[in-house]
Amino acid sequence: MGKVIAVANQKGGVGKSTTVVNLAAYLGSRGFRVLCIDMDAQGNTTTGFGIKKKGIGATAYDMLLGNVKAEEAVLSTEFENISIIPATADLAGAEIELIKMENRFQRLKMQVLTIRDNYDYIFIDCPPALGLLTLNGLTACDAVMVPMLAEYYALEGLTQLMHTLRLVRSNYNPSLEIGGIVFTMYDNRLNVSRQVVEEVQKYFPEKVYQTKIPRNVRLSEAPSYGKPVMYYDKASKGALFYELLGKEFLGEALDNKTKWRMRRAMA
Repeated sequence: MGKVIAVANQKGGVGKSTTVVNLAAYLGSRGFRVLCIDMDAQGNTTTGFGIKKKGIGATAYDMLLGNVKAEEAVLSTEFENISIIPATADLAGAEIELIKMENRFQRLKMQVLTIRDNYDYIFIDCPPALGLLTLNGLTACDAVMVPMLAEYYALEGLTQLMHTLRLVRSNYNPSLEIGGIVFTMYDNRLNVSRQVVEEVQKYFPEKVYQTKIPRNVRLSEAPSYGKPVMYYDKASKGALFYELLGKEFLGEALDNKTKWRMRRAMA
């Protein structure tokens, strides 16, 4: 049975889609079967895998409203072992349409249950708001991964997210847990970055990934080419650090060669 991870943070621009695309790509390259479910009407995960939205066919919107089964909305990508349930702007209307539906918080969960045995990992890219789409993602998942920036405003957003997780846990998904917190666009030269990391580690010991994703031009460029960064520029710093995050996600120790590459990239 595949593990389902929701990638969520109600604050936008923190690298949720970037993390989904690049972590999934690394896991796929390692032979794991990965499905990404794009639950954000912006469709950044969809375009990040080079999927053209025009004339796309069945999407996450159709799946949520019950117009198609989950397996009918799955598209293969050109990248190794990666499939996706894509999103288009239509998904924005689902927030309103779901309000009047039965089981409106559990519609994604019911669909995911029908396909989770087909994959090793299922990533749900949640929108940057704590509405019905995000609540569906949190109800459907086993764990939540939280990308965040190392800045003080991000701490307020994390507090709000934790409150939401408690509500979801008590009402819809009692087994929900924090899978990990990953810092993105990280700059080790800034005192505030280190201070925020220390603060988060204090309240969430053993939940903060050691790997912190730095700002990287190649990482920013890759989505415009419809490719994960490891397929766009495997030698880039962005590809290296998502490889490190992938190894940490899998619970693997870093070999000497990888440690040397990391020290060189941080120099």
